[in-house]
Order: sequence, then structure tokens, then C-alpha cells
Amino acid sequence: MASDAKIAKLLAAMRRNPAGVRFADLTKVCDHYFGEPRQSGTSHRVYRTPWRGDPRVNIQPTKDKAKPYQVRQVLQAIEKLKEDS
Repeated sequence: MASDAKIAKLLAAMRRNPAGVRFADLTKVCDHYFGEPRQSGTSHRVYRTPWRGDPRVNIQPTKDKAKPYQVRQVLQAIEKLKEDS
């Protein structure tokens, strides 16, 4: 598991440039905040979130990069997690 400092650095990079995020880095951040994905092994990794409504984060790679709109969705989900705690 990545350290809190490493995760903070990745989050800062994700905020600066959502289009330049490696998929492996996005999975590290998601694993840190949401735990193990409920689905993996396919092209998608689906993470559960603790709130009602749309209780998941769904990510998939484009080559070795993360999709920018999914990076933004992950950032929004993390903000919501922080607000709810």
C-alpha cells in the first residue's frame, strides 16, 4: 500500500493534469480510499463507496493512462468521502 505522502503527491498531480494520470497511479489512489475493488480482472475496476445513490467508482485504462473524466470522478468521490467523515 502506498504511503499517505505518496497518495497526497498523486492527488496533487491528478488535480493539476487529469489527462496525464497513469492508470496504475489511479488504482493506487482508489485502493487507498475505497479498498479493494469489488470487480477487477477485466478492463474495468469497480470500487464501492459508502453512500447511497451511485455507490461505486468505475475506472478503466486507455493503454497505460487513466481516462480524464474518470480521474475527475475519482477526485469528486474522494472529496465527498472527506466531507462525510
